[in-house]
Amino acid sequence: MSFNHILAAYDWDDIGMRIRSSSAAQVKKALSVSAPSLDDMMALLSPAAEPFLAVMARRAEEITRCRFGHTMQFFAPLYLSNLCANECTYCGFSMSNALKRKTLSETELLAEISVLKGMGLDSVLVVTGEHERKVGIDYFKRMLPLIKKHFSYLALEVQPLSTADYQTVKGLGVDAVLVYQETYHRREYAHYHRRGNKQDFDWRLATPERLGASGIDKIGVGALLGLSDWRVDSFFTALHLDYLQKHYWRSRYSLSFPRLRPCVGQPSHPGEISNRQLLQLICAHRLLNPGVEISLSTRESAALRDRIIPFGVTSMSAASSTEPGGYSNPAAALEQFSTDDKRSVPLVADAVRAKGLEPVWTDWCQAYSG
Repeated sequence: MSFNHILAAYDWDDIGMRIRSSSAAQVKKALSVSAPSLDDMMALLSPAAEPFLAVMARRAEEITRCRFGHTMQFFAPLYLSNLCANECTYCGFSMSNALKRKTLSETELLAEISVLKGMGLDSVLVVTGEHERKVGIDYFKRMLPLIKKHFSYLALEVQPLSTADYQTVKGLGVDAVLVYQETYHRREYAHYHRRGNKQDFDWRLATPERLGASGIDKIGVGALLGLSDWRVDSFFTALHLDYLQKHYWRSRYSLSFPRLRPCVGQPSHPGEISNRQLLQLICAHRLLNPGVEISLSTRESAALRDRIIPFGVTSMSAASSTEPGGYSNPAAALEQFSTDDKRSVPLVADAVRAKGLEPVWTDWCQAYSG
């Protein structure tokens, strides 16, 4: 049974009602068990859990240190192209947005790599817009081997691919693939995705299953917070992760909780999530899933990242650019969204050390694999 069938058995509004009607007694019960269930997750995501945030944060920190030690992995996004064939109402790369389009050449890519290596980074997340014809598997075959020569861990965030193509990119050195459903609410998903292949909710939803079938080392999932009710989307993210871990247990998993950020040419969205609610969300996932990796990007402010990194986060980006060529030639093209934490890699590393954590530049699983 695919996850599509699992999702179809749930009603969005019913889950929202169950979350919002959770009681303090249900929150206490969820905090009292060593292995919370998905039902407990609804209580941990509820408004009733907000007075228990200090308890949740303390528990999340204990679990994270026990499972991951006093470490924080570092990475940076590496944008190769802002070409996109989709119309999405929340993204700066949206095809109707009048912006300078840029796809890196091999020479331009090597310039980006040089800057990133000069920062001391050894792990990158390769990102492109979704343009299957011009920035598809043939382009990846040329570019990914160049990148892998210089970095010990290579993650990919591009358009959903077939199982065969995922096997191909795995052979080219890709260790991890991130694919966010954006929102698990079908009607809202259709509202935000108005043109292009990304309109296909089911194809995107099944992407982690194709990744699992291809044997990718790590699969990243999540929702874009702000498109729909963040509490309900977070529950379905947990449900999705639970399904994947049971069916594709050979892969590792990561979660990310990106909040909507301003971008050129796109309106704001109403589904806001506060800083305290973001921390609640991170802690709830850590309590539910002690072994999952959790990433926190430079979308968030420096002050917020410094405050919440002990409470479940295991990896951070630093000195990020979200425009193709943005490290070696800033302002050459338009960024996908604006970042908030503008600090250099050394400054972020110092902030991590100030929290009693040690920056890690190389993924330890890969470091000891050969």
